[in-house]
Amino acid sequence: MSDGATDPNGLLVLIRHGETPWSRVGRHTGVTDLTLTDRGEQQARDQGSMLRGHRFAMVLCSPRLRARRTSALAGYPDPAIDEEAVEWDYGGYEGITTKQIIEMRGGEPWDVWHNGVIPGATPGETPEQVQARAQRVIDKCTDCLCQGEDVLLVAHGHFLRMLAVTWAGLPIEAGAILRLETGSVCELGYEHDRQAILRWNCPPDPRVDFS
Repeated sequence: MSDGATDPNGLLVLIRHGETPWSRVGRHTGVTDLTLTDRGEQQARDQGSMLRGHRFAMVLCSPRLRARRTSALAGYPDPAIDEEAVEWDYGGYEGITTKQIIEMRGGEPWDVWHNGVIPGATPGETPEQVQARAQRVIDKCTDCLCQGEDVLLVAHGHFLRMLAVTWAGLPIEAGAILRLETGSVCELGYEHDRQAILRWNCPPDPRVDFS
């Protein structure tokens, strides 16, 4: 993987699922179980080309169809399904765009990191609840990473951003500056024994060898 592979600890590689019909137009997709668009499927194949069949001691994947399909097309068809790795429960903001949410709030600025969500068909989650889930997923990876083995996690945009700030010891609000596109590949690891973000939001380019 990256130069950080010389570190005695392993690497935690993150891939965001490929494009879906809702992500293409900016609709918040939490519990809604969508599949990939044609472009999303190609993004997943390109992610697999970047990873070149890299061997991971553990492959974790959200149970959502878009994540499982991405994992399969990337070359990892039998991941361990982790219910903790689902996307943020957006509650009353499920299925709508940021622009629509701001209109609902009478023009008041909004982002999920600072303002959270409102209840809807589902209760929604606070940022702290999502961070707690992210920490539990990190904890599941710790043994492998400490043994120098790499782990792959296939999940969702806001959840992976929360996981990254949790990994790096940053405040929750820092997730707002970590843009993460569909189909992207990221790498978390260590820098001088500190947990660090080594690569972020790398586009799915089959010409790039991530291994």
